[in-house]
Amino acid sequence: MIKIGITGGIGSGKSVVCDLFRLHDIPVFDADREAKHLNDTSPVIREQITSHFGESLYIDDKLNRKEFARLIFHDQKKLTIANAIIHPVLAGYFQEWCLQRVAQPYLIIDAAILIEAGFQRFVDTVLIVTCPADIRLERVMKRDHSTRNEVETRMRNQLPEEEKVKQGDFVICNDNRQSLIRQVDDFLQTLSHDGRFQ
Repeated sequence: MIKIGITGGIGSGKSVVCDLFRLHDIPVFDADREAKHLNDTSPVIREQITSHFGESLYIDDKLNRKEFARLIFHDQKKLTIANAIIHPVLAGYFQEWCLQRVAQPYLIIDAAILIEAGFQRFVDTVLIVTCPADIRLERVMKRDHSTRNEVETRMRNQLPEEEKVKQGDFVICNDNRQSLIRQVDDFLQTLSHDGRFQ
């Protein structure tokens, strides 16, 4: 089994790339979606979030994501605390997910902050999805109905793309010019012929 970590800056289109891998019948662990689920259901996460940020963040047994984001994305110290609460639980959940799929030749984790969270230690190879910053900005503003300032703040809270590329093993460019399908196929061909993974 080869575990692949896929990451990229906000708006890079890594979710679209992951959908292409799903077409190859490769299971994908969506870290963002699973983290949201755990934020609502994990007693460990809830206890620590309410301890640090207050009981009012939970309404009808669900985390008020909008308020939580407002709290942490403008305060680096609070963001660090939140990540320290959520990431260990998410990592354990991912490892259990992998154990349930040991017969699969490939498994993928789709994580926006794969590198920042140190999750690359749980995978065999890291694939970075890149995209010019201006395209990413426009995509996210349109997708999330966010202001330019809101998106730029979120972008600043992520590792710069050039740093991600330095720490990755492979790159797929999603600049609306190059074929994503061909790049995904080429990546899988490279993995299947790479002696490191035999």
